[in-house]
Amino acid sequence: MTLTPRRRLRLLIAALAAAVTGIAIAFFAIPQASAVETGVWYKIVNRQSGLPIDVLNLSTAPGAEVIQWNDTGAANQQFRFIDSGGGYYRIQARHSNLVLETYEWSAANGATIAQWTDLNGTNQQWRVQESGGYATFVNRHSGKALDVWENSTAPGARISQYDPTGGYNQQFQLVKVDGGGGTPSQGCGAGSPDATVTGSSGNYTTTRGGSNVYSGSDYRAAIQAGVDAISSGQRVAVIASGSIGANTITIQSGKTFEGCGTIDVGNRSGRGAIESIDTSNVSIPYLTMTGNPYFGLRFSGTNGLNLGDITMNLSGGMGIRFDRDANWNYNVTMGDIYVSGAGSHAVETFKIDGLNINSVTARNVGESGLLIQESRNVWVGTVDGDNVAAGTGYATLRFANNNGQNANGNYNTNVHIDNVISRGGGRGIFCVSQSGGTVIENVNLSGNGNNSILIENCYNFSIRAGTVNGGGEVRLAARDEFPNNRDVWITLTVNNTTVRESPCGTNINWNISGNASVNVC
Repeated sequence: MTLTPRRRLRLLIAALAAAVTGIAIAFFAIPQASAVETGVWYKIVNRQSGLPIDVLNLSTAPGAEVIQWNDTGAANQQFRFIDSGGGYYRIQARHSNLVLETYEWSAANGATIAQWTDLNGTNQQWRVQESGGYATFVNRHSGKALDVWENSTAPGARISQYDPTGGYNQQFQLVKVDGGGGTPSQGCGAGSPDATVTGSSGNYTTTRGGSNVYSGSDYRAAIQAGVDAISSGQRVAVIASGSIGANTITIQSGKTFEGCGTIDVGNRSGRGAIESIDTSNVSIPYLTMTGNPYFGLRFSGTNGLNLGDITMNLSGGMGIRFDRDANWNYNVTMGDIYVSGAGSHAVETFKIDGLNINSVTARNVGESGLLIQESRNVWVGTVDGDNVAAGTGYATLRFANNNGQNANGNYNTNVHIDNVISRGGGRGIFCVSQSGGTVIENVNLSGNGNNSILIENCYNFSIRAGTVNGGGEVRLAARDEFPNNRDVWITLTVNNTTVRESPCGTNINWNISGNASVNVC
């Protein structure tokens, strides 16, 4: 990109300052302490303009550009840091779950900074360097710093990369925000955990109360030693990153487990990389996982389980699993769950009475984004799928196996979903095998394969608003082995696909607008 007179002037000033003081440029060669906590949401405010960085127009699309804008408090101005190891972090946008990158792997000055699917590429990794309460972000691929282009103080100015100069337009204040991953005084590993795991590959230390309980090269053993060392009501924080291989970490009743580093896992057949079975009041408020597990997290028979901000960037396997042939779970809560790359489901549940989920975001997942089965008394904020269940019979959101059937056998409404977003892949929404008792408030489905929506042998099921654009048909169907659909209400705008009911159900209520071809009873 051509240098403007203003840019040349700025570089000249920076060079003169370096010559006089002898420290400005050298500052960037000196290792600095990390300024961030993982699991905490921040506004990233530029020192020169006083404006926070912002994903343009609240876009959730890969490739959307990053700018600075007036402080709105919206989620597209909130970011958290995911540990990539080696002192580098990915910067994840709260509203989209996409990460900031140097677009198209550019190493040029002035290159666009955009959001993109989390691939953990070096162009998505940033070293955080702190000095005097301000941070700079240096890209691992290009070696260039995050920069407000042309020293602009105007809302809408683009965020780019440029050679590190020490200028105020490359310095940012990290302001913690409430909710989600932490409050202004909280975050992963904050305060005084009862036990901590620290270190790096080949050299881990686990301490409790000032005493070492493990020291050695085995990352899994270090973590399990920390879990085992604490008592009910206490907390272990895993600050270190590493690999546990094809092994399992077990969490007992009453314990809080904070995964502040990145835990890489292998595939142990039939088992979870992290498990809690027949326990009460277990909490995992923060976790970042990579690898190819059989199950990333595995549960059954729990009461009062709390999962917070869980990020899984996988290369296969399943994200979170509640076992089918095991004891019921009661009062399960989840915060923001992000799963990419799973070969199977992102989140699969069985036998939960009392399930509360803020969001499930699934990216490039082989089967379902969220699969809820044989569960009741459920609330979910948002299910967001992109390229989920391609070529399968699954869906971004799927209900199956008598889901929503109350203990007395009826289907009174007890499952509430606020919002479903699905783009590409397989089905968007699928209700099957005598499930129901469900209200979905709003949907936004586009380009789904197979069926955009399939309702098959379901009872008391309603979709109250939303749009379907293209993709497979909206369909009510039935299998012979179960009673037909009954008590269904569908209100939608449907374009460029079809709406079909076959066979006819009982008390089926359609309210369809748009240009869809409609063939219903």
